[in-house]
Amino acid sequence: MTTRVRYAPSPTGLQHIGGVRTALFNWFFAKSTGGKFILRIEDTDRERYSDESLQDLFDTMDWLGLDWDEGPEKGGPYAPYIQSQRFDIYQKYARELVEKGFAYECFCTEERLESLREEQKSGKSSHQGYDRHCRDLSPEERERKREEFRASGKNPVIRFKVPLSGSTVMEDLLFGKITRKNSDISPDPVLLKSDGFPTYHLANVIDDHLMKITHILRAQEWIPTGPLHILLYNAFGWEVPKYCHLPMVMGKDGQKLSKRHGSTSAREFRENGYLPEAIINYVTMIGWSYDDKTEFFTKDELKKVFSLEKINKAPGVFDYKKLDWFNGQYIRKLQPEELRRRLLPFLQKAKLCSDPPTAKENEILTGAVPLIRERLKKLADAPEMIRFLFEGVHLNDSASLIPKNGSVEATAGALQWLYRFTQAFFGRSDEENEAALREEAERRGVKIGDLLHPLRVAVTGTAVSPPIFETMRLLGAEPVCARVKAAADLLNAAGRDGN
Repeated sequence: MTTRVRYAPSPTGLQHIGGVRTALFNWFFAKSTGGKFILRIEDTDRERYSDESLQDLFDTMDWLGLDWDEGPEKGGPYAPYIQSQRFDIYQKYARELVEKGFAYECFCTEERLESLREEQKSGKSSHQGYDRHCRDLSPEERERKREEFRASGKNPVIRFKVPLSGSTVMEDLLFGKITRKNSDISPDPVLLKSDGFPTYHLANVIDDHLMKITHILRAQEWIPTGPLHILLYNAFGWEVPKYCHLPMVMGKDGQKLSKRHGSTSAREFRENGYLPEAIINYVTMIGWSYDDKTEFFTKDELKKVFSLEKINKAPGVFDYKKLDWFNGQYIRKLQPEELRRRLLPFLQKAKLCSDPPTAKENEILTGAVPLIRERLKKLADAPEMIRFLFEGVHLNDSASLIPKNGSVEATAGALQWLYRFTQAFFGRSDEENEAALREEAERRGVKIGDLLHPLRVAVTGTAVSPPIFETMRLLGAEPVCARVKAAADLLNAAGRDGN
């Protein structure tokens, strides 16, 4: 039997990182078993549907390199793969359930249903959910209601007959046997709405059967719908696919991952400069592990070693700091030219580079890559790290030049010496320059850091920067000397003003 799995998102919002994990698990399972990965668009929720969400789905799949064997654009033997294009199919099978006695037309108006909900809220009704008012109408009453609806231009909904007694069992590859009393299942849910749109339950089951899905890998939060889906499979007389519900993705506080923890959409991670390689590796490891020591896997390696047996039952924790560390490791694995290529869009967005970049901008960026690659956690960190290379430094606060426990007078004197130091800097080796700094620090009775601090701030505008000697050589003599001179003048002015 050929493995056939699907990722079936609803384009009602940006792709959540939890959904990305579901897509990855399905994709790797298909690849590791020589099976097929199907992409299906479940777009029947028209109130929340958006074209932006659909495009974000395609962008996310493209960014991660998750190609599909069958689905939108590619087609396949069970096309179309967009639910809004399959309405005739759902209506046909809904009618089949009615004819077999597993479903029925419901003529309740929205006013009656709202009244029922109000009674349930106030405790006047013991029913939970729909009260099955239309379930046992006589044939005569049903026909009369049908005529009334036709005359008013309305259509009844179709509801599923959930058994009134007994239990339904769902076998799950991860969680084992899950049994639920039929009395606890939502009473007679709608399968086909009055506008002809199917609900999730009907469309999902029909499509999985017709598309010959063998395994359903989906989030643990869908477990409560499982028994209803089993009942639908049984009503149609279809074989039930194998279910594997994936453990929840949680924040470090033990709560379901949400905005309060940080970024949650794939777009945010992409815009913040996470590499797809890092996201794929890290997210796949949330709730899955090959062994107790191996952390790094390429996509090709995961295609070979992924298996459902290694999924953990316990919820997976999304650790943003761990992801940053992962991403930093992947950044440092990139060749310099590849890192430069990936950084360029972030610098262009920050308006530090033109599109296309000038020869000078390319030269600066190429030189900057070796200086910052060890410090980068995300690609989006780069613009602020190297902004000073593209723009001048404008120090408004003279205090930033003063090292800890230093004074205006001492730092002003140090900057005067540093100005002379930078004028000679480019004619000496780094070893000679370091020796000159140490000798001057010893003569002044200070640490070498007390000289490096004002030099660094003067040249880069910040106390934390790439290695200062390499940075100075990349900038060149004229801008370096000018910046140190400007810093010295600023501090002298501050000293005269008594600041």
